[in-house]
Amino acid sequence: MSPSKDSSKRPVRVAGASGGLTDRVRAIPSLAQDPDIDAIVGDWLSENVMTIWGAGKVEAKNVAAKGNVPRTLEERKKNGQYAGTFLQCFQPAIPHLAKNRIKLAVNAGGSDTELLAEICQQMVKDEGYNLKIAWVEGDDVTDAFKSLRAKGERFESLIDGRALDEWGFEPVAAQCYLGSLGIAEALRNGADVVICGRVADAAPAMGVAAWWHDWRSDQFDELARALIAGHLIECSAFLTGGYYSGFKDLLKSKKHLNIGFPIAEIDAHGECILAKEKNTGGCVSTETVVSQLVYEISGPSYYNSDVVAHLENIKVEQLAEDRVLVSGIKGSPPPPTTRVGLTAHGGYQAEFHFYFVGLDIEEKCQWMEEQVRHSMGAELVKKFSLLKFHRHGTSPSNPPCQEFATVDFRIFAQASDPDLFRADAPNGFSRCILETVLQSVPGVSRSNDLRQASAKPYFEYWVTLIPQSVCKHRVHCLFDNQEIIDMGTPKITEPYQKRQPSYETTNPIPLDTFGETVLAPLGYVVLGRSGDKSSDANVGFFVRRNDEWDWLRTTLTVEKIKSLLGPEDYTGNPIDRFEMANIRAVHFLLHDHLDRGYNACSKYDTLGKNVCEYLRSKWVEIPKRFLERGKI
Repeated sequence: MSPSKDSSKRPVRVAGASGGLTDRVRAIPSLAQDPDIDAIVGDWLSENVMTIWGAGKVEAKNVAAKGNVPRTLEERKKNGQYAGTFLQCFQPAIPHLAKNRIKLAVNAGGSDTELLAEICQQMVKDEGYNLKIAWVEGDDVTDAFKSLRAKGERFESLIDGRALDEWGFEPVAAQCYLGSLGIAEALRNGADVVICGRVADAAPAMGVAAWWHDWRSDQFDELARALIAGHLIECSAFLTGGYYSGFKDLLKSKKHLNIGFPIAEIDAHGECILAKEKNTGGCVSTETVVSQLVYEISGPSYYNSDVVAHLENIKVEQLAEDRVLVSGIKGSPPPPTTRVGLTAHGGYQAEFHFYFVGLDIEEKCQWMEEQVRHSMGAELVKKFSLLKFHRHGTSPSNPPCQEFATVDFRIFAQASDPDLFRADAPNGFSRCILETVLQSVPGVSRSNDLRQASAKPYFEYWVTLIPQSVCKHRVHCLFDNQEIIDMGTPKITEPYQKRQPSYETTNPIPLDTFGETVLAPLGYVVLGRSGDKSSDANVGFFVRRNDEWDWLRTTLTVEKIKSLLGPEDYTGNPIDRFEMANIRAVHFLLHDHLDRGYNACSKYDTLGKNVCEYLRSKWVEIPKRFLERGKI
């Protein structure tokens, strides 16, 4: 079936409506009112919600096995493991999607994709429209995982290479990343709305482009370029001014409110021009595009179930205000495996907060930690799988107000036994901490909200690979003949190394040739962005001018990053490095930097988003002439 509007020879205009579970409700309804848009895509999933919904689905199956089977749609919705926030965006958009014949493809299905598709179908019917709904199956590979494990598969961690048996936790759910071609097939068969579970974040945009341009599965250059287009719009406003290191420019120009959602115009070759929705804040510049490009990548190759995109020669060009061309991407066959996340119950966690003010913060923290450990005693401390004492913030000299002089002291613990965190336990976590207060340091105060000190279950997450051949990738059309289409597995694949190439710059420039230097924050002249890939953190840095690029690539070595992280934040784990010279960017992957990732992480920065801004705040020797151009 050909595209619903015009000719497939023109680019398809794909709008990104969501970058997470809580993105703006207005997104789909607003974008669907623009008749120039051909399709809307959105991402509602993260590793956090995947663990929660995956475990929730298993629990629901266990309940059903005991005979408590919910039968009606309303009954099934009560324990649905899908993104309910998507429905808040979808329902008001239905009339506009129908009127403007705009396609919609999202991954909001979580672990209950079929259920969400049925709910959407009912909503459309109730609204009096006839949009055709399809859903994509195959991301739940729990049974296949268990079968392979029983046959001796090691399921080595992508983070540290350990075998699964060394983990110490028992997986309850396994969810893999599907590609985009099921989405394309659903659209070819007439679907207007395609509901997916754990497809890759970029897959909805890829699938729309593959359908519109009628690409074959072996058109790897085209698919790779669409993969990067999808990556760039998958986090909505991250492309148009959100999380942008140059945010002060938008603040000064009053463009920081109602930042627009991104639009990718993907042509028949897969190359794209990036824009944003009309009459909104934010901007689309080469800098906002590069910021999103370097976010949540792992190395010079971007792996996907349909294709591998090679990033090192990527180019960006500002064509006009809020219009940026992306080119230079090449593709190669996908790997025979796909990424899979294993969810396990980790135990329970709790935390307690105290506030110190003014002078001698370091000594006050030492006093509190030593008193708490003494109060707990060695036997109780042994029962915690993790017990950490964190100091957050600092009190400046001669502070302007008491709030500025206040430091958060956080005590964080995890254990397998929830009773250790009972508030009424005389020898438990809370009581042992509270009994130190009256013998503590001057000025200490505790939080008025003690709910965080109660036991909260958390999940552990293991990232590994599983053969694509075990994924039952199928498309279910909830219209016409209720057709079910088996997508099979990629016919052409290529093996890749788990750890990507890492290298320092070639032909470094002697730093003394840049002239006089000044000790100043790196971020005065360097932009960047960081994020997470499970418990890995990635961070990319880039500059605006060619002479600054020679300085950046020479300065930012792996050893320099270790030095900037400092002994408190460098974990001792490997750091990988590669360059994208055309966009003056250098990228680093910090292996296992985030203490097991979002679900179990003991740090405040559970998603790695603070890493870049921390490193940009560190002082380095910067050529004076760079600073004379003005700081970012």
